[in-house]
Amino acid sequence: MGKFVISKRTNGQFQFSLKATNGQAILQSEGYTTKASCKNGIESVKKNCTTDSRFDRKISANGKFYFNLKAINGQVIGSSEMYESEASRENGIQSIKANAPEATVEDQTL
Repeated sequence: MGKFVISKRTNGQFQFSLKATNGQAILQSEGYTTKASCKNGIESVKKNCTTDSRFDRKISANGKFYFNLKAINGQVIGSSEMYESEASRENGIQSIKANAPEATVEDQTL
């Protein structure tokens, strides 16, 4: 099972990353001004990650593959790392679908 890790950026904002069971980060959030907002973002990932249409598959300017997970209102909840292939990107999406719904939360800001 994966886990969400809440941490604090150097600018004081909170962020989360979803880590797979092997410890690899598979989704990174935006910055949030409050920890409560960050936790709401985690709940939004759990709620939206089972719907394939919420994954916006992209190709960067340098030809790398990535995706954004979006909420029902279209707002980006989190972004993936850059992948070398389309197949790797799809594996990342499947990993989120498998790990996020039951993932625990580790708060590293305490």
